[in-house]
Parts: sequence; C-alpha cells; structure tokens
Amino acid sequence: MTVTAGQWQLQEAKQHFSELIRAVLTDGPQIVTRHGQQVAVVLDIVDYRRMIGVELVDFKSFLASAPDLSGLEIERSTEPARQVDFE
Repeated sequence: MTVTAGQWQLQEAKQHFSELIRAVLTDGPQIVTRHGQQVAVVLDIVDYRRMIGVELVDFKSFLASAPDLSGLEIERSTEPARQVDFE
C-alpha cells in the first residue's frame, strides 16, 4: 500500500476504509487524493462538529437546560378513558 502519512489515494481509501478510519481516530485528519489531486479530507466527528460550531451536550445537561415549566397550566379531562372492545 502506498499511503503517505495522512494521505490516501482514492482507490486505496476505498479498499482499506476501516484502516483509514482508524488512522483518522489515531493520527488526525486524512487527505484523499484522486489522480494526484487532493479531493477530500476525512476527519473525526468531534473535530467536524467543533469546526462547524455544533457543541455536543450530554443528556443530563440537555435535560437540565430545559425551560422551567412549573408555571404551565395543563388542564386534563376528568372523563374516563374510552372503552375499547376486543372481539
């Protein structure tokens, strides 16, 4: 395989995709070339989200950031639930 550090020919990137992903996770972004021209970069999802400005929040923090609903008045019907007939 003729892979320069961080650079993959397109055909080799396709044939060795799992290795490419492993390299992304251990060595950082990897460049893909086609006919000697750089055409794409493969990078870790965390780096990508940071680059586009999307911040990941854990589920507990997400729930804690919900608006205060204590003042919300919810009215509920006092009628019994409908009867369902099983045949």
